[in-house]
Amino acid sequence: MSVARILIWNLADSQTTLAELREHVPPLDDGDYWIANDIQERFGLVSTGDELPDLTSMRELIGKEPEIAEEYDVL
Repeated sequence: MSVARILIWNLADSQTTLAELREHVPPLDDGDYWIANDIQERFGLVSTGDELPDLTSMRELIGKEPEIAEEYDVL
């Protein structure tokens, strides 16, 4: 069984903007995707890999941990 992980940061009260994040997002492995919602000022990651990628640089840019961190079984 595979797992999908979803992490979402609310940027409304963060240290950075979506535009700044877009300039600094690191490349991801196959099965991992950066996601963004400009209107709601949200940024996140969808990961279907065995492990999450290193998110240290994103946490430092945003200044906090994601508000949402959920794990789902892929059916």
